[in-house]
Amino acid sequence: MIKNKSNLVKIVVLLVLLFALNWVGTKVYKRFDLTQDQRYTLSQSALQIVENVKSPLIVDVFLDGDFPPEFRRLRNETQQLLEEFALDNNQIKFNFINPLEDENARDRNIDQLIERGLDPMQLTVNNNGKTSQELIFPWALASYNDQTVKISLIKNKIGSTQQELISNSIQHLEYAFSEGFQKLVTPKSKKIAILKGNGELEDKYLADFLKTIKEHYFLAPFTLDSVAANPQSTLKKLNDFDLIIAAKPTEIFTEEEKLVLDQYTMHGGKSLWLTESILMDKDSLFNDASRGIAIMNDLNLNDFFFKYGVRINPVIVNDLYSAPITIAMGQGSDAQFQPLKWPYSPLAAGNPNHPITSNLNLVKFDFASQIDTLKSSTKKTILLQSSKLTKLEGVPKEIALEIVTQDQDPSTYTQGPQNLAVLLEGEFTSAYKDRIKPFKSAENRDQSAHTKMIVIADGDIIRNDVFKNQPQELGFDRWTGQSFGNKEFLLNAVNYLLSDDGLLDVRTKSINIAFLDEQKIVKSRTQWQLIKIALPLLILVLFGFLFNYIRRRKYT
Repeated sequence: MIKNKSNLVKIVVLLVLLFALNWVGTKVYKRFDLTQDQRYTLSQSALQIVENVKSPLIVDVFLDGDFPPEFRRLRNETQQLLEEFALDNNQIKFNFINPLEDENARDRNIDQLIERGLDPMQLTVNNNGKTSQELIFPWALASYNDQTVKISLIKNKIGSTQQELISNSIQHLEYAFSEGFQKLVTPKSKKIAILKGNGELEDKYLADFLKTIKEHYFLAPFTLDSVAANPQSTLKKLNDFDLIIAAKPTEIFTEEEKLVLDQYTMHGGKSLWLTESILMDKDSLFNDASRGIAIMNDLNLNDFFFKYGVRINPVIVNDLYSAPITIAMGQGSDAQFQPLKWPYSPLAAGNPNHPITSNLNLVKFDFASQIDTLKSSTKKTILLQSSKLTKLEGVPKEIALEIVTQDQDPSTYTQGPQNLAVLLEGEFTSAYKDRIKPFKSAENRDQSAHTKMIVIADGDIIRNDVFKNQPQELGFDRWTGQSFGNKEFLLNAVNYLLSDDGLLDVRTKSINIAFLDEQKIVKSRTQWQLIKIALPLLILVLFGFLFNYIRRRKYT
């Protein structure tokens, strides 16, 4: 009786414990990320963004369907990431949609997605040695409070294989969704001035980049024309902006204008200078003579930059590792457009150790100058460099299109990598310290607070093409179909200058992706089929034979 009572108590205690554990399990939920690179742990910056989501944020992902293994991996990683976002904030909901599943609505769905700017991607699929073409939409749409943004799930790099493409894309996923969510939930606060009045690029050539940063910041044109009449008032108005962008100025700056810009920096203003010391426009080559003259571009800014710690030299960077130029070859109706190597369009690689340029595609330049760094109070970081196979050419110099038909001698390209973009940080010393100033100001400063400036030796990296009077995407070459990293680099630069670098930390997150060797899979396909199908059957037959043999021997 006592023994039965003791057993009953044990059973009751066990049931109570199981009930308690089950109740705790419903109230407390914890996931453990055991991956070496912590790929399923959201960055602090991403978590801060989704904290602001107070009403349903719906994400529709169109990467669904029957894909090759690499793209199934991308789809699964996207789902894992969105699950992490949803666990952190239950207002985030997501759906996976296959827009090509319904054959009757397939064409209509494709047209609707393309109209929304979601361009499809053509895949080459190898299956058992057979090649076929597949269409996918690697995009997502995020909607919040009647606003919708598109999010690209693909991060391409020039020359990357399909596995490298997927690896880059998986690393980019958290940044892509975090940036998209930020556009929806974080109100704009920072203000950017686009300098005008000194021969800067027209708006149509800046349209794509300005459209992109307009989603994050307030923009306004700002001219320095009023400096001549009232420089103090102009400086006061300029100080209301957090950042100024000078996009390829071609006309000289007066001393009064320089002092206003200098004092803007001394008061903590940030600057993005896209300038160069030579003038040469690639469009001018497409004339009857197929040639143009590169000349010096004196903006009266040499002492200005020199004091801050950089010098833009009046030379052209000629680089063997460069982007092509597309020209018509042949006569009349037989003419064909062909992309040919063009050494005056260097492809610059980013600094892998800085968040602005980490995991960045190659950036395309046109007739770039070269930057020297000098001793000064600021810290200098090289952001972009040309390849090692370069030579520097002085100006004035005649540039002719016929160079594309000539073989270049690699032995003459011996001047090594050239600096094309430099970040300056720290306390700047005024360019007018211990000098007679062009106007007097009660708020004049000789030393700045901590601030930042980026100097780029080519104004054309911000310039988008214009086709049939319509601005094209910045960094996209419609002739070759290649996309360069110009827009992403400039957007990262603006984010960093405005101390909006939380998302840049997300970009630097490194994830190690392991893939199967496709050639090895095809080669050993039959072997592994036999191992996975025939071997288990063989083991089962042997087990049955041995079992019957032992049974007969034991009981006969």
